[in-house]
Amino acid sequence: MRLTRTLRASAVCAAALLLAAACDSSGSGGTSATGLNPPDLKAPTKLGRTEGQVNLVAWAGYVEDGSNDPKVDWVTDFEKRTGCQVHSKVAASSDEMVKLMKTGEYDAVSASGDASLRLIASGDAAPVNTALVPNYKDVFSGLKNGAWNSVKGKMYGIPHGRGANLLMYDTAKVKPAPTSWSAVFDDASRYKGHVTAYDSPIYIADAALYLKATKPELKIKDPYALDQKQFDAAVALLKRQNANVGEYWSDYLKEVSAFKSGDSVVGTTWQVIANLAASEGAKVKALVPKEGSTGWSDTWMVSAKAKHPNCAYKWLDWIVSPKVNAQVAEYFGEAPANSKACAETSDKNFCTVYHAADESYWKKIAFWNTPIEQCLDGRTDVRCVPYAKWVQAWTEIKG
Repeated sequence: MRLTRTLRASAVCAAALLLAAACDSSGSGGTSATGLNPPDLKAPTKLGRTEGQVNLVAWAGYVEDGSNDPKVDWVTDFEKRTGCQVHSKVAASSDEMVKLMKTGEYDAVSASGDASLRLIASGDAAPVNTALVPNYKDVFSGLKNGAWNSVKGKMYGIPHGRGANLLMYDTAKVKPAPTSWSAVFDDASRYKGHVTAYDSPIYIADAALYLKATKPELKIKDPYALDQKQFDAAVALLKRQNANVGEYWSDYLKEVSAFKSGDSVVGTTWQVIANLAASEGAKVKALVPKEGSTGWSDTWMVSAKAKHPNCAYKWLDWIVSPKVNAQVAEYFGEAPANSKACAETSDKNFCTVYHAADESYWKKIAFWNTPIEQCLDGRTDVRCVPYAKWVQAWTEIKG
């Protein structure tokens, strides 16, 4: 079972990224960021002797050594095989990850999309020579050259895993079965007081994604690239939704409890939450609605100031190796990055449930990115609303 993970987008973008030109954040992988001009850092051409240790910043559940659960340990074998002793720091937010990486005390980080571009643009993350990571060749194509982990075709990390933000509903109380996010937006009054939503400013992107499909006159191309008119429309939709929301959730155990009790009957969720709720007796189903969904993709990035770069590269290859990547995916509750990991999962249906190899599924997911003034959809004739304003608006939305 995965540990609680707080996925909280940062309130303030790094200055370097705020000054950068537009970049593509079209959702699924295959389109590298354009327009960014990060420092001209070079990836190593070969690896040397390992340095004896590696210092990591990671989400809870990504670097397990058996201390949380004796049965969950992929660090010990890594240390034995490489001689690199692992020292890890669990970060509670992307903002904390960025701050920690700026200290130069850490060699690598498991960055989400709302942190990775900031690390690239500021020069805190170095390009990665994927040829020095043998297991990279087996990473799903949809995770390579993504808008959140590459610039102009140059990879800045090794993909770790991915997940979608789904629509979950109580099958006994929500009829007919919903196929659209309208269930939590335009039709939310049908379930007044029993709608739930993810408690983060990044949830504004979910509203924008719905408006992209239902209000074409707004001309929204990217839910993370909103000009003032588009942003105001998304905020207005969320303020109307607020009257019907019973609870905003950030702790997945509370969402499970709310669906079991009936306090919540429809709202945003993760696959791991839907699985747990169903296993505990809740009559729920979860899906990607017809408008698509937002989601996350995490990338292991190497610090430009890494004191132990050889051990860092060994870790990148280890964490994405089939057996280990399968262990992490099952423990954490996400789709693995390595295509061969599916053969290593203890639950042989795991990758089917998490759509690990279904690239058509992931093309419907708009992976998290950090909104900046330079519109991420490539527009240059307007300014987009930066994330700091999203944070302010979220406070107003919740009242």
